[in-house]
Amino acid sequence: MAETQEKIIQIAGSITVDELAEALGLSVTALIGELFKQGIMATINQRLDFDTASLIIDELKLENVRLERKNTATKTSNFHRELSEKAVLRPPVVAVMGHVDHGKTTLLDSLLHKKTVEGEAGGITQHISAYQLKHDERLITFLDTPGHEAFAAIRQHGAMLTDIVVIVVAADDGVKPQTIEAIKFAQGANAKIIVAINKIDREGADIPRTMADLAQHGLQPEEWGGDVTMVPISAKRGDNLDKLLDMILLTADIEELKADVEIPAEGLVIESHMEIGKGSVVNLLVTGGELKTGEFVVAGSVYGKIRTMMDFRGKPKGKAAPSTPVTVTGFKELPNFGDRFIEVKDEKTARKQALLNAQAEASETASANVTSSDLLRMMNTADNSKVFNVIIKGDVLGSVTSVVDSLKMIDTKGEISLNIVSSGVGDVTENDVYMAEGDNTVIYGFNVNIPTNIVKLAARDGVEIRNYRVIYELLDDAKQSMEQLLDDEVVEEETGEMKIKGVFRTERTAIIAGGEVLTGRVNAGMFGRVYHEKELIGEVEVDSVQKEKMQVNELVAGETGGIAFKLEKRLVIEIGDRVKFFTRELRKKKL
Repeated sequence: MAETQEKIIQIAGSITVDELAEALGLSVTALIGELFKQGIMATINQRLDFDTASLIIDELKLENVRLERKNTATKTSNFHRELSEKAVLRPPVVAVMGHVDHGKTTLLDSLLHKKTVEGEAGGITQHISAYQLKHDERLITFLDTPGHEAFAAIRQHGAMLTDIVVIVVAADDGVKPQTIEAIKFAQGANAKIIVAINKIDREGADIPRTMADLAQHGLQPEEWGGDVTMVPISAKRGDNLDKLLDMILLTADIEELKADVEIPAEGLVIESHMEIGKGSVVNLLVTGGELKTGEFVVAGSVYGKIRTMMDFRGKPKGKAAPSTPVTVTGFKELPNFGDRFIEVKDEKTARKQALLNAQAEASETASANVTSSDLLRMMNTADNSKVFNVIIKGDVLGSVTSVVDSLKMIDTKGEISLNIVSSGVGDVTENDVYMAEGDNTVIYGFNVNIPTNIVKLAARDGVEIRNYRVIYELLDDAKQSMEQLLDDEVVEEETGEMKIKGVFRTERTAIIAGGEVLTGRVNAGMFGRVYHEKELIGEVEVDSVQKEKMQVNELVAGETGGIAFKLEKRLVIEIGDRVKFFTRELRKKKL
């Protein structure tokens, strides 16, 4: 008998219900019915992501069906154009990554002779910052990406913008979860990796052990026959920093990094925020062409004319070549973090292209993609689940994105639904307060101002505004707030066991018996489960404890005494029965 041939279904990002049904050889009605069972009210054109489709196929128990991810370019990497013969060498773009407190920002401080960490709340980098420095008369562009896991979304974008990733690992601390995460991101972005083994001046620094840790995670040092350059440094003292820069330039030479300049300027939005008197202030990384002041640009559904352009030190700049980070003003609104920008010839073209992009975005949103996390939440969330409503306001788009993503990552075990009413950049406004009113909605501000009139308005309307400068604190607050919504849970803890050796009085609601405590302890107020041989016959409550006819606080293992049991219903206890004691209390659930 011939083997049934395996059916392979390739999914590029997502697939409609109609397309999946056709690929599976099912009727659309049958597939929609299965989705309905899992709590999803799907339509024929609704889109499912790869993981959701996998879950549905598992639920359908379909054999000989295999899903494959069809490779597609990412949002930030899908425009790496084919270079022309006129392409010229460009500076490398280097992302600095690693575990929090391992010295990324200190390294950049030393390289740039510029203190940046003092301005960061909590002593950690909160945003992507882009810098340029010159070494041996050649430019190097650095992206300082945040180290805390809450900023994973930003850091992932950072890796995708990058030619070389410098992973900073503390020699006295070794490989940590965020180090591993950075390695994965760098590998996923096909970026070359250089490891800076930092803090070699610290007591407890162990370079060979650190290299061995890294080798365990796929980074084989050149000294051990591998292909990863590892440079021991002290960012604080400045040891070997020139060597690190030499290795960056050597890697760039091997890669022959080039870009076209005789094309319309293009690049990526790496940060954006509003400033009073300036409007939209946007950080861009030019990846091709030359960006000049006065040019019209489009980024997603937003367009503008470059009014001013500055380098990372705030000095005016007339034009920016590939691999150059600049800060510009002139966008009509804030473009989204990670969006591609392109130069166009005039305002009419810019407006038309932005409108087309907006329509495309609206169409994509209207397709109402269902992700695997949505599906799992629908499958696991009870009908009586509670909802925590929040409005997020942040100083820059990258922060807003990361706060939203981090809140969604809080594991509520399906008992609390997080509902983000709205999110945006800028100070808390009257409209935010009105949206939050009457719905138990908390407004979270991150590095924003709360004007006095807004504070008064919120107090009048009973709306809570909580403003933070450090994301850990914001997330802790949100988690505690969600825990407050949880119902109390009954928690039982075993305390001891007794063997009954005598029964002195038996009444309908009480029994007085004596016995030996085999393990643990027993005292008044505890509960007990009574077992006749191995059969559970009932439950009792300890009313009082006696030892040698004297009332005592407790009996412990090895002691013999008498116990007065309270009963909820009639129960017969016999000699030889065992009572397993436990405490029972209501506790607030924790997430």
